[in-house]
Amino acid sequence: MHDQTVAQLARGLREKRFSSVELTQHLLDRIQQLDANYNSFISVTGEQALSDARRADSQLGNGEGGPLTGIPIAHKDIFCTEGVRTSCGSRMLDNFVPPYNATVVSQLAAAGTVSLGKTNMDEFAMGSSNENSYYGAAKNPWNTSLVPGGSSGGSAAAVAAGLVPAATGTDTGGSIRQPAAFCGITGLKPTYGRVSRLGIVAYASSLDQAGPMARTAEDCALLLNAMAGHDAGDSTSTVREVPDYSADLERPLEGLRIGLPKEYFGDGLDAATGQCIQAALRELESLGASLVEVALPNSALTIPTYYIIAPAEASTNLSRYDGVRYGHRCADPVDLHDLYTRTREEGFGDEVKRRILVGTYALSAGYYDAYYKKAQQARRLIRDDFLACFEDVDIIAGPTTPGPAFGIGEKSNDPVAMYLEDVYTLAVNLAGLPGMSLPAGFVNDRPVGLQLIGRHFDEARLLNVGHRFQQATDWHTRKPEIAGGAA
Repeated sequence: MHDQTVAQLARGLREKRFSSVELTQHLLDRIQQLDANYNSFISVTGEQALSDARRADSQLGNGEGGPLTGIPIAHKDIFCTEGVRTSCGSRMLDNFVPPYNATVVSQLAAAGTVSLGKTNMDEFAMGSSNENSYYGAAKNPWNTSLVPGGSSGGSAAAVAAGLVPAATGTDTGGSIRQPAAFCGITGLKPTYGRVSRLGIVAYASSLDQAGPMARTAEDCALLLNAMAGHDAGDSTSTVREVPDYSADLERPLEGLRIGLPKEYFGDGLDAATGQCIQAALRELESLGASLVEVALPNSALTIPTYYIIAPAEASTNLSRYDGVRYGHRCADPVDLHDLYTRTREEGFGDEVKRRILVGTYALSAGYYDAYYKKAQQARRLIRDDFLACFEDVDIIAGPTTPGPAFGIGEKSNDPVAMYLEDVYTLAVNLAGLPGMSLPAGFVNDRPVGLQLIGRHFDEARLLNVGHRFQQATDWHTRKPEIAGGAA
């Protein structure tokens, strides 16, 4: 059962070939047996999962429920879950148990999914490798000496290892798409505002967006149907009708115009990775699409712009962690200053401290106009580049990452090299666009991801292109050889 997609499992449940309880117990057994190799979960909620699975089976037995009823999933440990620890991969929140669910958690529960637990992540979603977690690095199932990507690396690893068929992630600068690429799965970052941010612990409020991670575009469409929609409790949530993202998956690609930014195929791209991407593009061309060279002239501004805006917003969002209201608190503080200082020194990891310092500096008196204001102006230029491209093409395609997964520890002491891992994904968040990563080949037995970028709120088109590509290729069906010899 663990090697089936969400769509296949849904059919199996409907046809009563197995029950949700049987499926849930099977996956819980796999987590217990195998996850010591991958460290993809922080918390496992077995009893609650089996209770929810029994409820799903009752619904299915009565002819009720929807496409996701009885389907086990996992949530990135940045989504608040009522009565279940939500740590954000940080010591600061190691003891935090929220009294409510994030909207996404509630929506997926209402759709009938069964949550198996919370997945590992870079601390407060800050990182590209999952090495910044207080609970230790998650590992890539294709090779446990490699990183799974970040910050949603635990979700990507759990799906790739067959521990869950799907999981939630969040993407602030590539944190769904990059780990999806490294682990050989499909990951979708929706348009900013398409999915509620309520109950997602904030990193950078103008960039964060939740999305699905699964084996196929079809599965991501099923999940997005449940996740998307306006939330009155989130002021950044868009009031816009939610289409059926599964409805047009079979739409032919004849006439589709795919833009290829010349800036994404330059010297920074690993040659072998580039060959995989070119082969994937030829496959799309054979399906009826046409390839058009486009330009994103302000691409060089992406990394400096992101690493001013995101840390600035992080420094504001993380100021609430002071040892007073909730979260970690240092022992025996002598005064308020000591409480604040030692609580943050003990509770935050090095990368989080680094970004808080950068962000605080950028927002400080005398530097706001020179840094943060300029970054916001550059952000508009980056957005305008994409909008200009979309006057001539329907989607934009290129590599998700400059190369395949790198080794654990290989870049952990070089923050700049780590930041460059997101060079092709950051601009999508700055522009608020939807983006998706699809498995598109291998380099030295390491997965490679093809990135598709769409117009605002055109997730259905990305999912359609991804689905048609996956009908014509088998990269998404490849599975790693699981440690311990388990199938």
